[in-house]
Amino acid sequence: MRRSVKKIKLIFVMILMVFTLVASNTINHYQLGANSPVSQECLIVGTGDCRGVSTTPSLPTPMPEIIVTEQDRFLAAIAPHLSTIPQVGSYEYILLRAYGAAFINQNPAVQLPATVLLQDEPETLAFQETLTMMKVDGTNDCYLQASAATALNEARSQQNIPLKSGYGSGDCTRSFATNLRFWYKYANRNTLEQVRAGKETAILGVVAPPGTSQHLWGLAIDLRVSNAQQRQALYEHGWFQTVAKDVPHWTYLGVKLEDLPQLGLKQQVINGISYWLTPL
Repeated sequence: MRRSVKKIKLIFVMILMVFTLVASNTINHYQLGANSPVSQECLIVGTGDCRGVSTTPSLPTPMPEIIVTEQDRFLAAIAPHLSTIPQVGSYEYILLRAYGAAFINQNPAVQLPATVLLQDEPETLAFQETLTMMKVDGTNDCYLQASAATALNEARSQQNIPLKSGYGSGDCTRSFATNLRFWYKYANRNTLEQVRAGKETAILGVVAPPGTSQHLWGLAIDLRVSNAQQRQALYEHGWFQTVAKDVPHWTYLGVKLEDLPQLGLKQQVINGISYWLTPL
């Protein structure tokens, strides 16, 4: 009887060992098979060429962390509007850095030029003829693109927000000739070449070089903003200050304040004023 019990115990232990080995082999087979089809063949006796094939399970390669910078987000946002992104260090790149915030505009009704530089009056007129314009309420001859004017009119219906001049067309959409006239009011003959060479940038916050003003696009206006309530009303309707140190200059971006960082713009506070600038 004792021999029978011992024999049964021995058989049970052997069965348990075989089960453990089979289970272990199944796990290794799955791990190897998932990583290499050749290794899977090597697990089947007599099949496949197993020379040089490692039977050690390999861990999956970790995915690299993708870092998305402000510049990446900005360039992705403006890509649908610009035919080409200017080369770093070029005159067009300098202009994009100073005035390119408007290109993040997501409103399909807004028209943007295909370049940051309009070469002359005919090119400027050709672009402006594609725009749908609307008069700003309570002004004599101030016109903006319709979406921008509508948003501004709504903001001004909530708060008293006067134009810089009080009424004039020069605060709104300008001609190439007007842009040129303003430029030579503040710059001399050598200034443009200095800007082109990247040696002069401070003037870009005072006046835009010929053919580069956001006012040519019908998306900018000069305002007299003196309190937080006026500023908040403009923010709520997609208007922001986007040209560093140009205090009266406001640009229609057509997006919410909280969306600006997602589109790559960075906030910079200068003398208590929040500007939303390009990350270039």
